[in-house]
Amino acid sequence: MNNKEINEILIKCNVLLEGHFLLTSGKHSNKYLQCAKLFQYPEYSEAISKELADKLKKYKANVVIGPAIGGIILAYEVARQLGLKALFTERENGVMKLRRGFEIKKGSRVAVVEDVVTTGGSVKEVIDLVERLGSSVVAVGSVIDRNNGLADFKCPFESVLIVDVEAYDADKCPLCIQGYPLYKPGSREI
Repeated sequence: MNNKEINEILIKCNVLLEGHFLLTSGKHSNKYLQCAKLFQYPEYSEAISKELADKLKKYKANVVIGPAIGGIILAYEVARQLGLKALFTERENGVMKLRRGFEIKKGSRVAVVEDVVTTGGSVKEVIDLVERLGSSVVAVGSVIDRNNGLADFKCPFESVLIVDVEAYDADKCPLCIQGYPLYKPGSREI
């Protein structure tokens, strides 16, 4: 698939929204990514996950893991396509952990996947967990990279699509100046 086809899928699934959004950081943006919407459509999530699986195959992982919630379905689908075990992590008392009886055998080669990488904070928590359990992360993959490849995971990072998302301080936001209504995703119907 090329970038145009991938963008068309993301727009069709309402993943890539354009407008005037209040981000969690407090900044304003002209774009918002709600990757969870992709996973409503099995045929599209399969196609996008295949793109990521194809990029991760060369790292020869034997486990795929993703942080809850954004990485759960993606980890499953990428692992399914690679014929590997799929796991997900969850926070317990603010700490990323394996729960539900999940285990990673010591010495495993792990690929960490996430739907959208901005700062990479959740991914780094998963990497730390994997390393504490005596395994190594051979690659990180995401559907969307919002950070232009700048997140440093100390291993290869692959993404299906890089999306340039501008963010503005509220007092300097050109969209505010132009009078566009501000939406906080999740608090209003968009």
